[in-house]
Amino acid sequence: MYARHNITLNEDISRELEKTAEELGEKKSTIISKALAAYFDLLDLKIARKRLKELESGKARVVDAEDVWKELDL
Repeated sequence: MYARHNITLNEDISRELEKTAEELGEKKSTIISKALAAYFDLLDLKIARKRLKELESGKARVVDAEDVWKELDL
């Protein structure tokens, strides 16, 4: 399933996207989707590192899954 989006790009990025799509023979939407997927992977890594720092500094704690299930009566 796909969702349609309207986006605005910087002119330099737009030109690069056009050239790359033409060179690779791919749709611009395919290139944007792949780029966003890679960027979201990077963000996942940043979030994981942030959470690890919070654990190490004591700002967050780990809760055992069995305790959560018990609390939720599962």
